[in-house]
Amino acid sequence: MESFSQRKGLKSIKSVMQVDSMDDALRNKLWNALTLFYWNKRQNKEESGYQDETGYQDEMDMLLKRLWHNYFKKPLDTLDRHWSAVYRKIRDYFFKCNWYEVYDFIEFVANNYPDRDDNLDNQGFMDHCNLVLKSELSAYRFVGGIITQMTSEEEIAEIEEALKVPKPFKPVKNHLKKALDLLTDRKSPDYSNSIKESISAVEAICKLIVKDEKATLGQALKEMEGKTKMHSALRKAFDSLYGYTSDSGGIRHALLSESNLKFEDAKFMLVSCSAFTNYLIAKISDKGDKI
Repeated sequence: MESFSQRKGLKSIKSVMQVDSMDDALRNKLWNALTLFYWNKRQNKEESGYQDETGYQDEMDMLLKRLWHNYFKKPLDTLDRHWSAVYRKIRDYFFKCNWYEVYDFIEFVANNYPDRDDNLDNQGFMDHCNLVLKSELSAYRFVGGIITQMTSEEEIAEIEEALKVPKPFKPVKNHLKKALDLLTDRKSPDYSNSIKESISAVEAICKLIVKDEKATLGQALKEMEGKTKMHSALRKAFDSLYGYTSDSGGIRHALLSESNLKFEDAKFMLVSCSAFTNYLIAKISDKGDKI
């Protein structure tokens, strides 16, 4: 269900999909990942009573030295030998820094903790982070050890523009809003129905343009090819896309298992259908046609 702030337009898609922001839930879960894969190692050693008089020598100690020298750029002699004091400083920084600095930090840790061949902590940490990033709808993922944006500004812009369609296209907007709502439901995302709503938005705008409520998308696309001077290749592409969602093995017939559908599939369909909607509105606007 769409939240109050979304319905009132108080929360942008960028915020919902966490493109240039980070909410508390995402920050907390990333901190928990650091705790599970790294901080607990030092804590367990402290609780065991282990003391190394020569200073920091193990993998965690090397990570802390690298953090102090290369990340925080502080004198190494300010690195406290007591883990509790170091932990408080790191934690204080993590929960006060900017959203993009959180990504800087976890990327640095994943690439600077000395991994041994038989101890793949960094890969496990990155895999765990990716699960968190996906579940909390972050636009970023670890790819090859680097934080990479998976949802571009252009994709967000297409969706936002499509959601601002004029009043005559309200049915189109409703389908796209529902598709976005189903896609971004963090508790129970429904990728299958999100895809259905996205393609239904295209179907709705095509019916409005050809003024035939009973027309199928395929029929409407053929009629629009002449009306809007749409390139035949583009018409065929969306005709094929509609076929994918409508044939006997397609999503609308529920024969394609939902487990086979992922966030990326539903996002692609939402972005593609939003872009096509924007394209069609621009085309008819250029011709001066009215719905």
